[in-house]
Amino acid sequence: MPEVPSAAPEMSRKRSADPGPLPEQVPERKKACWGIMTSQGSWADRSPLHEAASQGRLLALRTLLAQGYHANIVTIDHVTPLHEACLLGHVACVRALLNAGANVNSATIDGVTPLYNCCASGSVGCLELLLQNGAHTHTPHTHFPSALHEACKRGNSQCVESLLSHGADPDHEVSHLGTPLYMSCLHQHTACSKILLHRGADVNVGKGSESPLHATARLDIAEQVLVLLDYGANVNIRDDNDQRPVELAPAGGKTQQLLQTFEVRISPCLFLGGPRSLCQLCRLQIRILIGRSRLKLLPLLPLPTLLTDYLAHV
Repeated sequence: MPEVPSAAPEMSRKRSADPGPLPEQVPERKKACWGIMTSQGSWADRSPLHEAASQGRLLALRTLLAQGYHANIVTIDHVTPLHEACLLGHVACVRALLNAGANVNSATIDGVTPLYNCCASGSVGCLELLLQNGAHTHTPHTHFPSALHEACKRGNSQCVESLLSHGADPDHEVSHLGTPLYMSCLHQHTACSKILLHRGADVNVGKGSESPLHATARLDIAEQVLVLLDYGANVNIRDDNDQRPVELAPAGGKTQQLLQTFEVRISPCLFLGGPRSLCQLCRLQIRILIGRSRLKLLPLLPLPTLLTDYLAHV
């Protein structure tokens, strides 16, 4: 009669009977910016290397790597130690993992990359390390999370600047989020909006037919409305409900009053619209003719500094 297998192999396959830390025991900061599911299953098979990377314990991490732990070990949700280190901004651990061969573009089952986690935590140091080691600024799938969108959502303007400096597209659209500019307007991060516009982001492209100006007007953020208007936002653009930004602004608010001064009732072909000065109109047209990819070369033109600064919106 054949011997009945013991339960030991099954216990080994599950790795451990200990379910690991429960979600409510996770520090608040991690829960706030964690880019993947935090179900119990996600935490059940975290390795000691994941823990060391998460806690920023560099010596322990190096010891574990020397003992044979693979830098690309993953949980059931494909979370790597590099994801963990980037999420908490542990630059030294990120460097050690990259030196050990960690995949800089590894993605979780939800499409979250280490670069995305850097933007969630606002760690410019980690982000720069990843970019210097070949991190992709965009994922190949339009429905996957975007690092640039996450930086704009969180208001991490330094991350936005760094991503754009490394070739990120300021007009990159994610189907369910819109453009990075739309995201920064939706979450009221004017500094991020200024950086995107300075780098040539299209001021009138948002999410579907809703422009960044629609989103800002609805929130009654006058300062951000002024920035969008300065970069040529069209006050007469209409959304799916055939409404202009001024119609979405709270009645009697500063935004409504500001937009009313820019209304154009003369001709629909006046694309820019509004009482803009000749200097403003010329600047907008020159920037369009120069093209987004060449705006960074403005300081190299043989022009007076005052004119260069004006064209660059400095």
